Amino acid sequence: MWAWALLPVLLAVGGTAGIWAVYGIAVSNESVNVTAGFPYISACGSYAPQSCLFSQICNVSSFLIMWIVVIRYQQVRDLGDQCRRANLAALVLGFISSLGISILGNFQQSVSMGVHLLGAFLAFFVGLAYFWVQLWLTYKAEPSQDRRWMGPLRAFFCSLCTVFFIVMAVLHNTGSKSPAAMCEWALVMTFFLLFSLFAAEFRCIECHRLTVYKQVAKKNQSSDTSDRNTVT
Repeated sequence: MWAWALLPVLLAVGGTAGIWAVYGIAVSNESVNVTAGFPYISACGSYAPQSCLFSQICNVSSFLIMWIVVIRYQQVRDLGDQCRRANLAALVLGFISSLGISILGNFQQSVSMGVHLLGAFLAFFVGLAYFWVQLWLTYKAEPSQDRRWMGPLRAFFCSLCTVFFIVMAVLHNTGSKSPAAMCEWALVMTFFLLFSLFAAEFRCIECHRLTVYKQVAKKNQSSDTSDRNTVT
């Protein structure tokens, strides 16, 4: 069902529009001074009222990312069992990244800088690891007609995202705050673009179902069997 392809698009469009809305509110109420330098995303979302919107955007994005990660895991699993370990590793990395986004959204830098930076590290560093694993899975699990164009495209955005992350860290540590903030915004935009690429792969999904096995029923069945054996 092609409707599943809308999920990554919703995340990319909604997340991008949301953080730029936070930026607009922060500039309009003068929470940040753009004449002194371009602000970090975290600086824009540190003070009320935009801090509430920033937290909500991060929480919703965290939920959507977790949902996308689960669907992608099930999709790769159904394509074959040859990439089981890499697929499981991607699932764990995706969960950690989504948790990091929730942490950085709820612990703004004005509240707890240490926890906020931890959330940012989990969100983007671990998130980058997730997408590099997805690039590997693209060439190992995807049909040849899809990997022919998806592989190079995903590799380009993964490389671009990695470059932005490294340059941002170097500029921040050398005191170039404004250029580092620009790299952060570019990093986040590219990060959303990487998630939006899943739309091309999700368009072929007919259904998405989570199955729960009734372990209790099995235990009762084995208990009944042992009782019958005892009576016999």
